[in-house]
Amino acid sequence: MAKNVLLTGGTGFIGKYLTDVLIANGFSVSILSRSDRNNTDFIKYYKWDLERNLIDENAILKADYIIHLAGEGIVEKRWTAKRKKNILESRTQPIELIYSVLEKNNKLLKGFVSASAIGIYGAETSNEICTENSPPANDFLGLTCQKWEHAVDKIESLGIRTVKIRTGIVLGRNEGFLKKLTPGFKIGFGTVLGTGKQYLPWIHIEDLCIIYLKAIQDEQINGAYNATVLDNTTNVILSKTLANLYGYSIWLPKIPAFILKLILGEMSVAILNGQRVSSEKIKKAGVNFLYEDLKTALSNCLP
Repeated sequence: MAKNVLLTGGTGFIGKYLTDVLIANGFSVSILSRSDRNNTDFIKYYKWDLERNLIDENAILKADYIIHLAGEGIVEKRWTAKRKKNILESRTQPIELIYSVLEKNNKLLKGFVSASAIGIYGAETSNEICTENSPPANDFLGLTCQKWEHAVDKIESLGIRTVKIRTGIVLGRNEGFLKKLTPGFKIGFGTVLGTGKQYLPWIHIEDLCIIYLKAIQDEQINGAYNATVLDNTTNVILSKTLANLYGYSIWLPKIPAFILKLILGEMSVAILNGQRVSSEKIKKAGVNFLYEDLKTALSNCLP
């Protein structure tokens, strides 16, 4: 019988791609959903309601593995106090709920894999290359990621192998980061944000799914892994490359940092800052990236 993988956030950008990859590799997939959905031959949907702290326990009892992708978008809205609370709780509360079911039923998974983010290293720009051993930052992003990963540690305390995938910007066709960025570039209005010197560690969605699959299949994978390409891409490099693919050179002036701060508030730090991040650990574990050239990756993602 096919091993079952339960996904939180399974209907989102990454979840949809990953579901197809898992099924193609012989897994059955279950997805936790807030709304009623029709099951398919390969996907079974289970209900949960985080606001009411409710979950269909059968989803967890059936699972061999759980992949936790759920979480509200970091740069969707201004960071009000309420928004910050929602960003954090949308990541940690599902883990707490899953933990309670696992503990109550003495359920041992073969693995629990959680998304995390390179934001754990902080919203700043420096020449440092961050590794999984780099100290976490004390800003909002750093603290959020720490609490996110600490929640995963509770799962590990049950004797379950846990993996934390610290993800950079994910490139995919008509989805995620590029879905918001490409409309302006497509009509010739692409530009650079702030100084443009901030690093933008990225990964193609296909490579990210390969990493998640590796985390499921390889029992030696344990702990935190960075999921980014280390190619020193900055905002100006990405902007110029994207404009070039659409057949023009950037002609608009840079958008000054103070304008973005006025428009976005504190959230602007996530756009105006960025560090280089090493992918050496995941490569040593046996993952070979399909996309390490920015232009090739972007070309594959553009409509």
